[in-house]
Amino acid sequence: MATFTKRTDSTGAVSYKVEVRLKGYPAQRTTFTRLTDARKWAQATEAAIREGRHFKTTEAKKHTLADLVDRYAREVLPSKKDGAHQGRQLDWWKDQLGAYALADLTPALIAQTRDKLAQEPTQRGPTTSPATVVRYLAALSHAFTVAVKEWGWVDSNPLAKVTKPKEPRGRVRFLDDDERDRLLTACRASANPDLYPAVILALSTGARPQEVLGLRWPQVDLGRRVATLHETKNGERRILPLAGPALDLLRDRSKVRRLDTDLVFPGRRQPGKPVDLRTPFLTALKAAGITDFHWHDLRHTAASYLAMNGASLAEIAEVLGHKTLAMVKRYAHLSEAHTASVVERMNARYFGERVK
Repeated sequence: MATFTKRTDSTGAVSYKVEVRLKGYPAQRTTFTRLTDARKWAQATEAAIREGRHFKTTEAKKHTLADLVDRYAREVLPSKKDGAHQGRQLDWWKDQLGAYALADLTPALIAQTRDKLAQEPTQRGPTTSPATVVRYLAALSHAFTVAVKEWGWVDSNPLAKVTKPKEPRGRVRFLDDDERDRLLTACRASANPDLYPAVILALSTGARPQEVLGLRWPQVDLGRRVATLHETKNGERRILPLAGPALDLLRDRSKVRRLDTDLVFPGRRQPGKPVDLRTPFLTALKAAGITDFHWHDLRHTAASYLAMNGASLAEIAEVLGHKTLAMVKRYAHLSEAHTASVVERMNARYFGERVK
């Protein structure tokens, strides 16, 4: 029910205070200079409350994007593995749009800010890559999703109506036989004794850089010839089969492991942290005469070797730890011969010479 109170100030100006009270809901009140406007507001507010629309709108007007980012940083980011990285992305959005109320953050405004981000220079290039823009949008989208589902601050996620830039096809740079031999020779000759075994382990298993360098001895079972990764990028445990030179090198290293850390590749001055092999790796690449190659490309190389040796895309995905085949389709062209042989075997078995 709405109540109206007429007020007259010292100058003779008249105003109307309106208050809406419905059982089970907090009172809503505001002031108008015209009684007609006050009655319209009261009618609309009562209807919105009864339909469950009013308080969501009120929350969206009450809270800014800065409020959303700050609460998300306190309550959600600490539990995320890449929380620090996403925090920096959200801080960028906060700098750009933090003063806006959530109710005013339209898809058009976010899209305009997205385009601004795409034009910003980075350390790697004159503009921000589409892949990076997608990551920034994803970080903001998840914050809004939490605000919708758990906090009741907004009715819907405006990012659902914002187009993501198209990402380029995944990079496939792998070492050919000659490059691989030159790189391994340069790694053996490196002044850093950790470089060669770490590169061999990466090439042999297809593990990510942080998975190789962050490996700890309790994860390694030399008897079973496996290493267990309990924390991976996709959040699922993964088993790395160990074979060949990688297994031999780990066996040799296990005999002379350090006592002040359980890291397989500990840092020299900070044994509690993994060794930093960026400079030794770049030096080895230069000595081997290899260009346009990064440490992560060792993972691509392992996947490419698997494809060229008959592994299916599903098998490659399992080895690399991908939940879907989308990420490994970049290697499909390398397994065409294997695919053709599969079709040939099927035809030979079920049709034989009957089909002319």
